Amino acid sequence: MKRLHLLSNAHLDPVWQWEWEEGAAAAVSTFRAAAEFCEEYDGYIFNHNEVILYKWIEEYEPGLFKRIQRLVQEGKWNIMGGWYLQPDCNMLSGESFVRQILLGKAYFKEKFGKEPTTAINFDSFGHTRGLVQILEQAGYDSYLFMRPDEMEELPAIDFIWEGYNGSKVMAHKVQGGYNTLMGKTRDKIEQWLAGHPEEETSLVLWGVGNHGGGPSRIDLEQIRLLMQERADYEIIHSTPERYFEDLRKKELPAFAGDLNPRFVGCYTSMIRIKQKHRQLENEFFMTEKMLSTAALQGLLSYPANELHEALCDLLTAQFHDILPGSSIQPAEEASLRLIDHGLEIAARLKARAFFALATGQPKAALKEYPILIYNPHPFPVKGIFECEFMLEDQNWKEEFSMPLVYQNGELLPCQPEKERSNLNLDWRKRVVFAAELAPSSMSRFDCRIEMLAAKPLPELKEQGGCYTFETAELRVVINAQTGLLDEYVAGNVSFLRPNAFAALVMKDNEDPWRMDTNIFDQMEGSFSLMSPEESGRFSGVNGSLPAVRVIEDGAVRTVIEAVFQYGGSSICQVYKLPKRGTEVEIELRVYWNEKDKMLKLSIPTSLEQGDFFGQTAFGVNPLDREGNETVSQKWISVEDAAQNLAVTCLNNGIYGSDFRQGEMRLSLLRSAGYCAHPIGERPIMVQDRFQPRMDQGERSYTFWLNAGELADRRQKVDRESLLHNEQPYALSFFPSGEGESLDSFLTLEDDVIQLSAFKKEEQGEGYVIRLFEPTGLGGSTTVSIPKLGIREEVSLNGFEVKTFRIAPESGTLEEASLCEG
Repeated sequence: MKRLHLLSNAHLDPVWQWEWEEGAAAAVSTFRAAAEFCEEYDGYIFNHNEVILYKWIEEYEPGLFKRIQRLVQEGKWNIMGGWYLQPDCNMLSGESFVRQILLGKAYFKEKFGKEPTTAINFDSFGHTRGLVQILEQAGYDSYLFMRPDEMEELPAIDFIWEGYNGSKVMAHKVQGGYNTLMGKTRDKIEQWLAGHPEEETSLVLWGVGNHGGGPSRIDLEQIRLLMQERADYEIIHSTPERYFEDLRKKELPAFAGDLNPRFVGCYTSMIRIKQKHRQLENEFFMTEKMLSTAALQGLLSYPANELHEALCDLLTAQFHDILPGSSIQPAEEASLRLIDHGLEIAARLKARAFFALATGQPKAALKEYPILIYNPHPFPVKGIFECEFMLEDQNWKEEFSMPLVYQNGELLPCQPEKERSNLNLDWRKRVVFAAELAPSSMSRFDCRIEMLAAKPLPELKEQGGCYTFETAELRVVINAQTGLLDEYVAGNVSFLRPNAFAALVMKDNEDPWRMDTNIFDQMEGSFSLMSPEESGRFSGVNGSLPAVRVIEDGAVRTVIEAVFQYGGSSICQVYKLPKRGTEVEIELRVYWNEKDKMLKLSIPTSLEQGDFFGQTAFGVNPLDREGNETVSQKWISVEDAAQNLAVTCLNNGIYGSDFRQGEMRLSLLRSAGYCAHPIGERPIMVQDRFQPRMDQGERSYTFWLNAGELADRRQKVDRESLLHNEQPYALSFFPSGEGESLDSFLTLEDDVIQLSAFKKEEQGEGYVIRLFEPTGLGGSTTVSIPKLGIREEVSLNGFEVKTFRIAPESGTLEEASLCEG
């Protein structure tokens, strides 16, 4: 007999058109009603996932929570999915996905004794291929999803989803939506049966949803009658696991790729949420590494409870109507508060770890200012570092205190730059210097002061209408008439076409999802250079000011600033050009006051036949080459295998971009309406009053451009993106001189493999490290922890993730499961 599985649920967004308090109220009432029906109807099973909702029930109605625990044990209520919540499934780092599962499984196992084997994300707006390996390693054998609503590439609605590194899970694409209107469930079931008479095993989801509700009495009665009437079908109340158990009898086709695109506006909407989310990801995982290093050396107690609180803030911010920017404005504001709460916890814990790890540093010599930098990464880091400090006294003379940075008595390339403070007095100093940091340890630098008659002036001058910057490795030309980058030459190869880093204004509409298109290709205009008078007014100076100017110049870098305008909006764009190496940093401070428009940043490369790639969760994904909007994480690249060349661009908090004929266009912001959903032919937003738009005002961005041989760029880009996002922590601090000096704690003795996590395990006294191979080529490294007597060689296949448990008491390193079970 053919079998139809009915999956009763109540899709309930914690926030969306409402704030979280209303979401909590809806969860309580929905779960209460569902419990009553579970108790009343024999054979009925209610399914629900998402830790965050159960935590609300546990706190606000503990009696109901106990009822649910009993119903779960009786098999009448099914713990579904097992994640913390249904997050966005494109913009999370691989490590964030792991934590969604890790915290979710731990909670449901503790409270209900259950561990689901089918993961579900009904409502997430697309799904990265990187999920497959994570799911498989976390103990899932199957995945239930709905979006993209239409996807012609899929071979069937039931298929084997193939991820990186040979990973596989069964997958089912939900048909007809995850919910039903009240009293309409029987209609939905009968329509499915009529339209799919050949299916031996089927699945239909039902229950009032989008703001809770779930099962209703009228629907349950109609389903009961239908079960009696249809002798040709076994219609059962079911669970995802039971459906996939039946599905194992079928031979399923395979699909290897992303489940994308869907709602491409969400890669950019509410950019401030996205930037703050990335910041909290970076700070949290970096702080964990610092705390683990300190705790394993007996310098502090590992603050598991405080970290857990910050992690819950991060996981909540990843919800699929928060991170994608599709909720109302009060939800945006509450989410920013939530992320800031997590950031404050992380900041306090990072400072605690830093001061603990500063033990053993010698006292400062007379007239020296110590600068300590902690490198959380298990590999040496070469780069440009910045730190501010106060002189021991104010200098009121007409002279300049020049800071010089030394390491072990050797003078390093360094220069002073404008400090954050605006006290026009020779008192506070900001010093920039080039150095190399030892892995997983504190590096010590000492700053001495040399008195000069005046601050050195920039040496680079405009010539022939351009600023031409040239070193042995790099040539950059910035056009003084346009403010744009006209030439970038690295290793004697020209990688960019003229007018690079132009800010383009694209036609857009009020819809934050942008449900009607996958492409932003209609340009309305572009930002143009200000006149000297406009530049002076915008810059806040008395009188005119050149719109392109050199503002810093020294032994480390030259910094050029340009100011632009469009309509009621302005941009201050800064180019930081290094005296060593080929990586150029570009900062934008955007003052945006447009509506229903999108801002993109154009980077036209010379690799016009190249392919487009981007970082995804524990992987690298080929991206669209025909101008469609794509989603990626910390970096994108243009790669030309025929020429063996690549251009890479790193970011610290954007996700959307497009590409066509060698031109990358980074998506910076959208000024859509809040939660403005297209419905038929109606106007997207009411037309009789003022309606605020998202991302008005000041927004800031940083990008890092580099280029070179393809193999070299692919090998280095992942570590570069990690160290720019999890930046080594610098602080001017006068240590006591007490304690024992500390060597590098944890090192990876190769140039590629990444340390995704270093943390204390959730249960027990061990510690966990997670390694990832980011090139797809495979490789090996040696994990060295001299303090614990550990030195182990580890091999990883291409894009493989491996988790290891450190046992401090025995000094052993053993491979462990992703979920630490």
